[in-house]
Order: sequence, then structure tokens, then C-alpha cells
Amino acid sequence: MAKIITMPRLSDTMTEGVVATWLKKVGDTVKEGDILAEIETDKATMEFESFDSGTLLHIGIQEGESAPVDSLLAIIGKEGEDISGLLAGGSAATSSISVTSETPKADETKPKVATEIPAGVKVVTMPRLSDTMTDGTVATWLKKIGDTVKEGDILAEIETDKATMEFESFNSGTLLYIGVQEGQSAPVDSILAIIGPAGTDVTGIAENFTKAGENPKTETKKEESKPSSEHKTETTVTESNGRIFASPLARQIAKEKGINLSQVKGSGENGRIVKSDVENFTPSAVTPQKAVQQESVTQPVAVVQPFVPAGESYSEEVKNSQMRKTIARRLSESKFTAPHYYLTIEVGMDEAMKSRAVINTVPDTKVSFNDMVVKACAMALKKHPQVNTQWKDDVTVINHHVNIGVAVAVEDGLVVPVLKFTDQMSLTQIGTAVKDLAGRAKNKKLQPSEMEGSTFTVSNLGMFGITEFTSIINQPNSAILSVGAIIEKPVVRNGQIVVGNTMKVTLACDHRTVDGATGAQFLQTLRTYLENPVTMLA
Repeated sequence: MAKIITMPRLSDTMTEGVVATWLKKVGDTVKEGDILAEIETDKATMEFESFDSGTLLHIGIQEGESAPVDSLLAIIGKEGEDISGLLAGGSAATSSISVTSETPKADETKPKVATEIPAGVKVVTMPRLSDTMTDGTVATWLKKIGDTVKEGDILAEIETDKATMEFESFNSGTLLYIGVQEGQSAPVDSILAIIGPAGTDVTGIAENFTKAGENPKTETKKEESKPSSEHKTETTVTESNGRIFASPLARQIAKEKGINLSQVKGSGENGRIVKSDVENFTPSAVTPQKAVQQESVTQPVAVVQPFVPAGESYSEEVKNSQMRKTIARRLSESKFTAPHYYLTIEVGMDEAMKSRAVINTVPDTKVSFNDMVVKACAMALKKHPQVNTQWKDDVTVINHHVNIGVAVAVEDGLVVPVLKFTDQMSLTQIGTAVKDLAGRAKNKKLQPSEMEGSTFTVSNLGMFGITEFTSIINQPNSAILSVGAIIEKPVVRNGQIVVGNTMKVTLACDHRTVDGATGAQFLQTLRTYLENPVTMLA
């Protein structure tokens, strides 16, 4: 009987593999232990041997092609055997790297009986709220078992790898089951909750879903196609944490009109802001009392430190957040896959300081040195597009648009909001955008789309007094600029020792895309812009 060989999982992080070389071809005799092919994983290229004997009847993945783990790699059977049924999706024995016997176990041959979902019952799965999200943590449940849920109600706050976001229901009914408790994490598409008619027994559904891995029609699929509407309602707003509840449509309209939602009075359930509230909002509607409340909300809360007697050892374990886990994973991947090298220069900042002082005399204008660095980087990238690149296995992507990510420190780690088309923005626009994005990043209000698409990154620790440091590249970017503090010190100008202001910047480059000379030329252009800010207006 013919055997289906699937793409093996050759490492714990492997999700797909690339066939580097086939060592057998269709029609060749294969013995148990023969090397079928060389498979390129996310970590190395490894030999894949056959656990079956016979004739290689079919190759499902050609050399150089990639495919997910467990997809059809090849078929081995008797010479001349008809495999058309297997190629059409018929059943057959399956062999992979984990197969040790040709005879399937008895319990594996028994079909799994799926529990039928009663009418009106909906299984809600952990949603994918960002492009890089693999797991989610339930920060808070805003509904409990037995509560009535309306379409548009907020079920829970989900902590992703980038932010904490509200997750609203797209179904109405009673919350019958909670699959992930507060503080617990679960993979995307795992069971989060079950909603249905009151009194329905969903025990079998929950057990079947977790054991069999079935994916009934879930609420997250509906989320993609069902538009938000103004009649959606939310749960209670808690003033203690300053969170503002508003429908997604209301948030989008407010963003387009530049309206601060903290100034809008909601007319929905428990004060939820809906579309009509934003459309009918006028600045005069803000009351002094509302402003006082908002001011009091933002007061920092002191953290109580544990008492440790002198001379005693003490330690504690803090659960890693999804953001912390993702930072660890992505920076480790970057450091150990991209060959980093570093270039450092010292920039005279006297003229930049004079120019900033003049710019900030304009009413309602506030430009920082970091804004000037971001603007100079954007212009330098237009002159050196090789630095504005991304490495892929077969091609190098040269970006002719400039989207600069600005690293922002938050409580749980680091996020990188992105300024789209930075080269087309003025210093004032950059300053306003960075202030807005950084503020919302610290309050975990950023949307995933605002942290995607960067082509270059700037990280500034100058405000902490750090004079020089190196950063790990924020992939898929090819470079990141580390900006130090402006230091007043003696410098030599025209043969004379004078007092000057200097700043060190370090460019970390991916040597696969950016050569040393290219990185050096970029820094020379950057220094020209910063030491002569008027050239940025040319």
C-alpha cells in the first residue's frame, strides 16, 4: 500500500520547510534509511531519510519550493501502483519523521466522533489581533458565565505581543463557557468562550474542541467581514484606569477628524462612545468637571515594594507578558540570523541647537532633537536607498518609500510605532506624530497597523544620559540608528580648542544588504544634515 510522506518538523520552531535537493527521483527504488532529500528548515539544512521501502511514485514539492509542515512531500509504494486516489485527497497510510512502524495503531484508525453544535451556539476562538501574534493573554474578562451578551459588547481585554486591545462580541446570547481564565495565555484559534441560549449544555463542545482540535465556524472569521455599526454597545468604563470605551467606527471617525475621545460624552450603554457621539461632538461640549476627572485619572500610582529583612535572600518570579516573549523571540532571531556590524560617528550639534531654538519660537511649535534626527535619516535614506532595504533568501527588496520606526520604551518592554512616508513630513509634522504615537504606545492604545511597515528604525537613549550604545536591528529592516546624548566638551575647530556640543550616533547594519562603505556614506550624509540643518530645507 502506498505511503504518503509529509514535510517533517525538523526543529521545534519550524513551521515550513524548503526542499534544497532531491537525492531520489520519481521511479527510483527507495530503501528504508535512504536519504530522500535535503530539507532547509528555519535553522539549518538537514538530511531527511526514508522510513519506508518501495518506489518513489510522486514528488509533491520541487527543489527550491517551500511548504508548510505536514503537507504532501512525496508518495512511496509499489512500482506501477495507482496513486490517483491519494493525489485527489483519498486516505492512505502516512509516514513522516516521527513514524516508527508501518502498522497504524488501532486507536488511530478509529474515526473521532465530533460533537454536534446545537443551534444558536457559537464557539469564540482566540483572535489574531496583530500580524505577529501567535498567543494571546486574557488581561480582563468584562463578562462572566451566565451574563447576557449583546452583539458589540466587549467580552474581554486581550493582551497581544504589541498592545492590550478590546475584543468585542459579534454574537448575542448568554456566556456559557470561558476557556481561558484571566492572566492565562492561549494560542490563536484556541477556544476562548462559548455563547448560546441560556441553559445549553456545552461541556461536550468544549472537550471536543480542545481534544480533537476542530475549528467550528468561529467568531473571529465573522470579525473580518462584519462591519462595526453605531448601535454596538460596550461594557462599563472604569475611571480608575482611565480607559475609554468606544466603538471601532467611532474611534476611526475621531481619528480622521482629530477629535480627542476623552472629551466626548458617550450615549451608549454605560457611557460607551458611538458614531453619533463623535459626529455631533463640538469642543464647547467639554465641561471643566470632565477635564478635572481626566487629570486626576493620569496621576501615577506608587508601587508597593516587598519588605526584605536585612541578610535574607529573596527573589520572585514575574510571568512574562506576550510582549516580553515576542521581544525576546524576535531580537534573538535578528541577532543570530543577521550578521551585525556597527559604525559610529560624532556629530557637531551647535547649529542644530541654534536652529531648534529658532524653530520653537514659532507659536504652538515644539521640535525635539530626536525629531531632527528622524528627519535627517529620512532624507539620507532617499540618497542611500541600499540602507533602506530588506533581505530575503532570493532577492533584496529596495524600498523607495521611507517609513521610519521610532523605538518607544513602555512598561512591559519596547514598541516601535511607524511614521509612514517620513521623508514627506516636515519637522513639525514629525514632532506632532511622534508625540502622539509615543503617548498612545505608553497607554497601550496603538493599533497593530501603526506598528507595521517600517523600513528603518531610530532608537534614542540620549534623554537618559547614555552617550553611546548599539542596538539590535529591528527586522526585516537592514539598519537601526542608536542616538546618544548631546555632550558639551572641548573640541578642536580651525586649530583652536573651543567648547562645543557633540552627539555620537551608531549605525547597526545587516552585512547581507549593507556593506561597510555604504553605511559609512549614509552616516556622512546624515552628519551633513545635522551639522547644517538648513540643508534639510533644500
